[in-house]
Amino acid sequence: MLNRRTRQTLPLLPVLLIIATSILLSCEEAVEHTAPAVLERDSLPMMRSYGVNTLISDSGVIRYRIVAERWDVNIARNPSLWEFMKGVFFEQFDEKFHVEGYIQADTAWYYDKLKLWKLRGRVRIRNMQGLVYTSEELYWDGMRHEFYSNVFSRVVTPERTMEGTYFRSDEHMTHYTVNNSKGSFVPDTGKEEETQQPATAGTPADTVQVPALPQRPAATKRAKTERSMPL
Repeated sequence: MLNRRTRQTLPLLPVLLIIATSILLSCEEAVEHTAPAVLERDSLPMMRSYGVNTLISDSGVIRYRIVAERWDVNIARNPSLWEFMKGVFFEQFDEKFHVEGYIQADTAWYYDKLKLWKLRGRVRIRNMQGLVYTSEELYWDGMRHEFYSNVFSRVVTPERTMEGTYFRSDEHMTHYTVNNSKGSFVPDTGKEEETQQPATAGTPADTVQVPALPQRPAATKRAKTERSMPL
């Protein structure tokens, strides 16, 4: 026979059990949320810089100025490289610090151990003589001091216009070769002559994956042929 005090206490037991369970659950150890480990270490740059505007010397003489929105340096890759995924702009100087020309591209990779640049997407070059070169892809070989491209290229000078699917030039764009050409010029007769051949399209400008390391073309002497166009 339960007395009156016992009958009043019994309804409180479920409430106390619920409160005790809530306290125990709240005291459990918090779960730490962590991201999975990065396995491909070479995908992370060692250095990333924004708003780059710097001078670069060659043999102790300032020769270039680089302007870029973003500059990534990745030394873990083989070979190591710099990446300019937001575009790059170069100015080239002579020994007296006078501007000789400029180079620009939407994307660029520089293999520092090989001294090899790959420029892609709306590549444009202008030199002191007024030559303007445009393409969707261009290599700049710092060891041989030359440019070359295997895609459609266009060269415009005050005297002529040349287009072709293979381009090779010295570093100053004073002697160059255009193969599979299409172009026009004004001879002494004053009449414009033109020859045309089908040209291939260039590489799309929105490609951002790091390309395979290109093979340098075989070193050859620049013969003075009708396709070689000295300025």
